[in-house]
Amino acid sequence: MYAVIKTGGKQYRVQPGDTIVVEKLDGDAGAELKFDSVLMLGGDKGVTLGAPLIDGAFVGATLIETRKGEKVKIFKKTRRQGYRRTNGHRQMESVLRITGIEGAGETAKWDGKIDLLTKAEIDLRARGLATRGATSSIGSTETVVTEADGADVKGAVVESSAPAKKAPAKKKAPAKKAEAAGDEA
Repeated sequence: MYAVIKTGGKQYRVQPGDTIVVEKLDGDAGAELKFDSVLMLGGDKGVTLGAPLIDGAFVGATLIETRKGEKVKIFKKTRRQGYRRTNGHRQMESVLRITGIEGAGETAKWDGKIDLLTKAEIDLRARGLATRGATSSIGSTETVVTEADGADVKGAVVESSAPAKKAPAKKKAPAKKAEAAGDEA
């Protein structure tokens, strides 16, 4: 089953389980939203068109995050006058997960789990820069022997949150110049 909804002056074709990006909507992450401006429903019983909206039909969604979109550059120029201006703009947008559609005697629900990971976290995981679970080394201890103000402080225990450092990579040996000179002669 699918539906065509209208929000933010645009129309979106959605199915249960879809993730869509729309103009900014009010609410916090995890908030349940209900769209009652359904223009069309399609399913097993055929297509139902509204005139302009379908009465009693709605689409349920969960707000995953509100973020800034991609940067749009605005460039103005007047030729031969030395006039150039560059500006940028990032529009606020909301990411939604469609959880259900109801109307025209049909109902479709999405049974999956809603994960509230932001796009920034997903991008970091894809590049291997974010941790993948509770594998941090916080809580591990090491013994430090220091000398402060002339007094011996031995056996002080501190928490280390940084993992052990790797050895630096070995450098390549420089090319031999004597062999190159011998080849030319």
